[in-house]
Amino acid sequence: MAKQKLNTTEIDKMIDLREHGYSLSEIKHITGKAQSTVYRYIKNVKILPEYISVWESKRGGSYKIKRRKEESAFEDGKKLIGKLSNREKLLFLCALYWAEGSKKDFGLSNTDPGLIQVFVSNIRELLNIEDSRLRISIRIYEDLDKDKCLSYWSKIVGIPKDKFVSVNILSGKKKGKLEYGMCRIRVSKGGDILKKINGINKAIRKLYAPIA
Repeated sequence: MAKQKLNTTEIDKMIDLREHGYSLSEIKHITGKAQSTVYRYIKNVKILPEYISVWESKRGGSYKIKRRKEESAFEDGKKLIGKLSNREKLLFLCALYWAEGSKKDFGLSNTDPGLIQVFVSNIRELLNIEDSRLRISIRIYEDLDKDKCLSYWSKIVGIPKDKFVSVNILSGKKKGKLEYGMCRIRVSKGGDILKKINGINKAIRKLYAPIA
């Protein structure tokens, strides 16, 4: 999409509004221009000192509104979920594995600690997997603190860090990556479990695509 071309008057108006503490969304509404266009012209504009407090109050208000919406969504989510049955937990585990699991063995890798916790908790509870069968490893970048990452994931999975099977250190920096790298969970001798999970997912797929 081609960039919108503005005349000097339009640009000056955007700059003036920004200097007076107007937000990006406000300037967009006032000028009727695309958000990307507005941002391009105001991103380096400094707000005048006498309007800083106005600007900060708007930012705080937006943050509070965002937090209220997030908290409301969380409460709605809790009400919707209620108390999950083992069947529902198993189906959730299967869906999670379908999306993120390994196709060759019963294992899963991810950078999201919440996802890892849900996976480990469910295989312990629903599949009766003992910790002795869990093979935990992490993948980190060379500029990350190895011991700090091990301690972090150890707490997440509830397995002592000296029981982790490996730490794979990648060359490069962590820019754009999670601070603690990636954790991989694999269950030893998990072939039968993998068949069971894949069987459930195949049955689910047939419900939506019976011919496939």
